[in-house]
Amino acid sequence: MPNSILLVEDDLEISEMVKSQMMKEGFKVIQAFDGEAALQYFSAEAFDLILLDLMLPKGNGMDFLQFVREQSVIPVLIMSAKDSEVDKAIGLGLGADDYITKPFSMIELTARVKAAIRRAKNYSKSVEKEVTTIINIGKITVDLDNYLVTKENRDVKLTSKEFLILKMFISSPNRVFTKEQIYQSVWKEDYYRDENVINVHMRRLREKIEDDPSNPQYIKTIWGIGYKLGEF
Repeated sequence: MPNSILLVEDDLEISEMVKSQMMKEGFKVIQAFDGEAALQYFSAEAFDLILLDLMLPKGNGMDFLQFVREQSVIPVLIMSAKDSEVDKAIGLGLGADDYITKPFSMIELTARVKAAIRRAKNYSKSVEKEVTTIINIGKITVDLDNYLVTKENRDVKLTSKEFLILKMFISSPNRVFTKEQIYQSVWKEDYYRDENVINVHMRRLREKIEDDPSNPQYIKTIWGIGYKLGEF
């Protein structure tokens, strides 16, 4: 799906020129020619970037920018004939990501648009990674990327196999795993009904993470089936 741009520009000639260039670069472009239309489009659709003229009929560009910033972190690139440092400071202070002064070249505008969208996507990925790879369960914090486990801010020393077992349960919190599934997932070998290997590793893991290993809360036994992550 192509990246989508909301182009807010009241000058028809400039708007059509920018739209044509952005579409050549593979972007989907929605045009708004005044502040009211910009608000309607922004409220109705999801965009990857906003190109915003400051001088608009039926609404002020600064007011629209302020509204956008109250709702979203979408990158906003201001296009304006106003080129004073005061205007730049006001625009960027309200949350604009970049500023380009009219008249501008299509090459420069394209480069800035691509850079702004790239920065936004990289930021989104880094936030998503941070959220999904550091998981808190009860008193335990698990860093899935760095193979670190802490309990009440104290390091829990797990072997690689113990960590992989814990990671498997955390990654599928609602799933019940059989001993065969655990063995095949962690050891990457066929399971020959050697339950002792699973039992030993499960006991050691519980001794390290459970408050009471004889009454486990983090990894529950589902009798006759296997194990699953406890609910917190």
